Amino acid sequence: MTSDAPGRARALAHPDRAEIRLEQVLHALADPVRLSLVRTLADAGEELPCSAFPVPVTKSTSTHHFRVLREAGVIHQVYRGTAKLNALRRADLDALFPGLLDVVLAARRDQESPARSGA
Repeated sequence: MTSDAPGRARALAHPDRAEIRLEQVLHALADPVRLSLVRTLADAGEELPCSAFPVPVTKSTSTHHFRVLREAGVIHQVYRGTAKLNALRRADLDALFPGLLDVVLAARRDQESPARSGA
């Protein structure tokens, strides 16, 4: 990890692709707020600042959710100026766990569909 020396961008720790573990990814995706963050990133298809996410939690709780996603290898975060931008690590996740992200996101959409029948 790089230092926070003046003139250098702050760097955040991210696992390398080989360090991403299925149990950590599943844990990160198990929380409804974090899953919503991932779905927003997947739908956007581009980097988004933290302020672009409509989350029903405090800023400190939101920061925690982003950190869990980053440390699990689900997202990549980078500082650009004063903004922290977030990107989905789709290529890494698809390479390690083919189809997982698509299935999880599709299941979430199906659960939220108004046409979904009751159990």
